[in-house]
Amino acid sequence: MTLRTTPPFRADHVGSLLRPPALLDARAQHASGELSAEALTAVEDASIRDVVRMQENVGLQTVTDGEFRRTSWHMDFIYQLGGVDKTDEKLMVHFRNSEGELDFEAAALKVHDRVTLTDTIFADAFTFLRDAANTVQTPKLTIPSPSMLHYRGGRAAIDEQVYPDLDAFWTDLTDAYAEQVRRLGTLGCTYLQLDDTSLAYLNDPAQRAMVAQQGGDAEHQHETYIRNINAALRDRPADMNVTTHMCRGNFRSSWAAEGGYDFVAEALFTQLDVDGFFLEYDDARSGGFEPLRFVPPGKMVVLGLVTTKSGALEDPDTLKRRIDEASRYLPLDQLCLSPQCGFSSSVEGNTLTQAEQVAKLELVVKVAADVWG
Repeated sequence: MTLRTTPPFRADHVGSLLRPPALLDARAQHASGELSAEALTAVEDASIRDVVRMQENVGLQTVTDGEFRRTSWHMDFIYQLGGVDKTDEKLMVHFRNSEGELDFEAAALKVHDRVTLTDTIFADAFTFLRDAANTVQTPKLTIPSPSMLHYRGGRAAIDEQVYPDLDAFWTDLTDAYAEQVRRLGTLGCTYLQLDDTSLAYLNDPAQRAMVAQQGGDAEHQHETYIRNINAALRDRPADMNVTTHMCRGNFRSSWAAEGGYDFVAEALFTQLDVDGFFLEYDDARSGGFEPLRFVPPGKMVVLGLVTTKSGALEDPDTLKRRIDEASRYLPLDQLCLSPQCGFSSSVEGNTLTQAEQVAKLELVVKVAADVWG
């Protein structure tokens, strides 16, 4: 098999990377008023140039800015949509890991006016990455799926005076996204990833029960999301490759939901209009490969077999056996390899070191080369 020249690549990664200590220090100094916004940007720029070279040295065709300018993978984007604001209320998300449980508290949101797009979100971040990348690296921009604005707060977060009918909300939201995607294309973005935990969470009966308690249609909410993601992508440029990444939560090496992809698989793989799916498959909590039988020809699946939740390095032969298992349900030529999620979905990051992160990425590149050539 030959090297893929369009995304997703045989060896790929989700997007976020551990923030270097100098950047974390600069953020803290900026928050306390000791460092100006301009000085913080300079530290971000230097950190991104370094992490771009790291990805080059590892041998990746994909390059991201590690989401170094963000606090979280999704809210930095969502709060920049017109009509959406933070509230004084707090949203509590319950996470678990092998050692116990922890809660993540974040500001809730309110859709208080019609959803619009004014400035192109992350435009400056993308153009800086584009210019920092070398000619063999494909810059990837990650943004949250439109589903996340709805899943984050549900109907209760959407002002009924503004949107008595949710169809109008979805129309405005997908119009804003379609314009965002169009503008990114004019900036030269040819690799866009929509990050979407909701489509993975809805495989978990406990999450569906929560949706039902909120008054949502738990049995069909994933279908609503799929239709609206497709609407958001309806006018994407012909040269833009779009993937989606689905995981069950990733905060300080912890997770929030469990269950295989069985519940959403048929609708997801056959109806979602993307070029590839990044799927979390780093442990038994993610279920088996059987749902891959629904993936149609021409669509790629990036197997997230390498965990970002610990620094322990996977055995290459075990990874190859798991790829072989997946190929029983989907041809090997439609498969790729990556870590299961980002290394730092929020600024806090997962519990592994910078060196362990690099070793994980090197492992992905090596195993992909062994399997696909």
